[in-house]
Amino acid sequence: MPDDEGPPPYEVLTGLVASLRGELANALTALEQARAELAGARERIAELEARLRQNPRKSSKPPSSEGLAKPAPRPRSLRKRSGRKPGGQDGHKGTTLAQVARPDREVRHEPGCCGRCGAGLAGRPVTGVERRQVFDLQPVRAEVTEHQLIERQCGCGHRTKAAAPQGAEAPVQYGPRTAAIIVYLHAGQFLSEERTALALGELFGISCSSGTVAALTARAAGRLDRFLEHIRGQIAASEVAGSTRPGSGWRAAWPGCTAPAPADAPC
Repeated sequence: MPDDEGPPPYEVLTGLVASLRGELANALTALEQARAELAGARERIAELEARLRQNPRKSSKPPSSEGLAKPAPRPRSLRKRSGRKPGGQDGHKGTTLAQVARPDREVRHEPGCCGRCGAGLAGRPVTGVERRQVFDLQPVRAEVTEHQLIERQCGCGHRTKAAAPQGAEAPVQYGPRTAAIIVYLHAGQFLSEERTALALGELFGISCSSGTVAALTARAAGRLDRFLEHIRGQIAASEVAGSTRPGSGWRAAWPGCTAPAPADAPC
């Protein structure tokens, strides 16, 4: 377009605006129609899913209408009746919560006024005390202990720094109690590494990763090597498993066993 031409006339601009408004109105109408169709499709999908979930156990349909989609019958329990009544058995030592003689804290609750005449009871004689005890945990939070290794310079010019105590070998690390709780939750309560780390954060506010849980558990297992060696030695020295006398080995203990002998078991 040549540079000497001016802007379009007002009538042209008015027509262009009217055309754009018409196209916008048509687009909005199409959008509303698409939304209505989508809502109808969703209702239809929900209805079909509800039909698929129905079976003769949840509706009035006959069992024959299931056809090949009939679910497999639930396996019956192989456990047999023991003849014992449910609950705790006779002679079973139960565990119940009982009051202690010396509580950690005592809170006195005074009556405000007389329940009959409304007179104040301040300074009146005490005629009875009913004891009620509540067992609860104190708020638990991690306690951070900082070990400062002091370095001093001798008159000869040599500098000597204090040795780090056991359990503080790294700039930041978990203490023995925290490590014990991690191993207990993971190995004792069979929580996964991820759930153990999550429990540590939610219960004690200590951030931990699943890799740390695995490392601490492996370290604790490695410390059992000497104990396991001692147990193996005790078993090997026993009269049944470790005796070297003829006829006193593991074959003598189980004469009918035909399995091959262990590599470290005496015959």
